[in-house]
Amino acid sequence: MKGGGGKETVTASFLRFLLLLLLPLTALYFFYTLHLLLTSASSAASSCPPDDSAGSSLSVSRLSANLTPHVAAATPPAATTLQHVVFGIAASSRFWDKRKEYIKVWWRPRGAMRGYVWLDREVRESNMSTARTGLPAIRISSDTSAFPYTHRRGHRSAIRISRIVSETFRLGLPGVRWFVMGDDDTVFFPDNLLTVLNKFDHRQPYYIGSLSESHLQNIYFSYGMAYGGGGFAISRPLAEALARMQDGCLRRYPALYGSDDRIQACMAELGVPLTKHPGFHQYDVYGDLLGLLASHPVAPLVTLHHLDVVKPLFPGARSRPAAVRRLFDGPVKLDSAGVMQQSICYDGANRWTVSVAWGFAVLVARGIMSPREMEMPARTFLNWYRRADYTAYAFNTRPLARSPCQKPAVYYLSTARRADGRGGETTVTRYERWRHPNETRPACRWDITDPDAHLDHVVVLKKPDPGLWDRSPRRNCCRVLSSPKEGEKGEKTMTIDVGVCREGEFSQVDAGKASSAK
Repeated sequence: MKGGGGKETVTASFLRFLLLLLLPLTALYFFYTLHLLLTSASSAASSCPPDDSAGSSLSVSRLSANLTPHVAAATPPAATTLQHVVFGIAASSRFWDKRKEYIKVWWRPRGAMRGYVWLDREVRESNMSTARTGLPAIRISSDTSAFPYTHRRGHRSAIRISRIVSETFRLGLPGVRWFVMGDDDTVFFPDNLLTVLNKFDHRQPYYIGSLSESHLQNIYFSYGMAYGGGGFAISRPLAEALARMQDGCLRRYPALYGSDDRIQACMAELGVPLTKHPGFHQYDVYGDLLGLLASHPVAPLVTLHHLDVVKPLFPGARSRPAAVRRLFDGPVKLDSAGVMQQSICYDGANRWTVSVAWGFAVLVARGIMSPREMEMPARTFLNWYRRADYTAYAFNTRPLARSPCQKPAVYYLSTARRADGRGGETTVTRYERWRHPNETRPACRWDITDPDAHLDHVVVLKKPDPGLWDRSPRRNCCRVLSSPKEGEKGEKTMTIDVGVCREGEFSQVDAGKASSAK
C-alpha cells in the first residue's frame, strides 16, 4: 500500500505543477484577448460619426479646409473703383499731337485714375508732369525686334502694342484688379466702365470686349476676338498668366496681322473665351454715327473709337475732340449711366414718332413707326470696306426712311443742365434742329405736318438714374408732355419726359395710337 500511495503523490505533484504553469498562461491569454477586443471596438467606433468632442473637432476642421476656397469665391468683394483699374493706352508718336486731345477729354488727372500711354519713342510730354499735361504718364515700349513678323501688309508695331498689358502688369502696381487697354483715339466712359466691371469677379480669368461692326472684319480676323480700338478689359489673374507665357506665344504666331488677334491667340492657348459686351464700340465704319448712336443697345456706353474717320458727333463743332467734349461736359457729368440710351414715344396730336438718344440727339418722323423698327440702326454710315451693302454688317440695319415722308427731322444736343423741382433733381437737355447745308425736304402727300417745318426745339426732362444698370436691362419710356399745335407762331418747342416705365403702362405703340385717336 505504501507503494500505491507514493505513485499518487508523484501524480498529484505533477498535476499541481501543470496547474501552476497553465494559470499564468491562461490569465495572459485572457488579458491579451480582451485587449484585442477593446482595440477592435475603438477602431469600429472611429469609422462611425464621432460622438466625442475631439473627433468632432477633427472632422469639422477637415470639412472647413475643403470648403474654404468655395466660400471665398462666393463672397462678393468690395466694389471696384477707378483705383482698382489701370489703363494701358497704345499710341504712336506719329499721331500723338492730334490724338492726345481725345485722351484729355475722358482722362481724370491728379491721381483720380491710373494708367500709362505706351509710345514707340519719346515725345514732348515725356518729361512733363501728368498734372501739367492732363494726361497719363508716358512709357516707352520695350524693344521687340527679336520677335518674328511675317505678315506682308501689316506693321510689326502690332507686336509692341500686343505686349502692353504684360508690360503694364510687370510694373507691379498694387491693388490692381483690371487691366484695360485701348488706343490713343479710344474714348472711355469711366463710370460706365466700372458699371460693367463690377458685374464680374476680378478674381476669375476674364477677357471682356466686343467685335467689329463689320461682318467682313470679323470673318477675316475672328468672331471670338476683342477689337483693341474698341477697348477690352483683362482681369488680374488672366493678366498674370498672359505675362508669363506671352513672349513664347507671340513667337508662335508671326503671320498674324495686328495686336488684337495676337492677344486673342494667346487667350485661346490659355483657354479663356471672349466675354462680349455691347457697350464697347470698335466702329469700323465711315460716314455718320447718328444711326448707330441713336439706336444704342440697352447697355451702358463704355467706349467710342475711330472718331477721326467719321463725321464729328455734333455737326458744327470746331473739332472732333470738341464734339466729344460737349458730351462729357454736359450729359456725362449729369447722368453717365443714361448717355445714348434710347427712348421711343409718340406725339398723338401731330401723329409723330419720337426717338430720344438721351444726351445726344432726338429724331422726329411722321407717322407711327414701331419700336421694333426704331431700335434698329438706320444706315447713315458705310462699311469699313467702303460698301453700302447692308449685308456687310454684323447686326440688323434699316434705311433711314422707307418712304420720303418718313425722313426724320434731327435735333442735336445744344445745352444740358441740372434743375431742382418738387420731385427732386432733374436734368434738362435741349436739342436744336439741324439741317444739312442746302437741304431740301422730299415731297410728301401725307396729311401729316412735317416736324422739320413745325418744330424748332426739343426739351427733355429726365431724373438722374445711377442705379439704371442694377436692374434688368429695359429701355426707358418717354412721354410727350407738350408739343406745338398747327398754326402756332414763334419758337415751337416739344417737351418730353424720360424715365422708368410705370407699372402697368400701355405699350408705347398703343399709347401713341390712343393719343392719336383723341
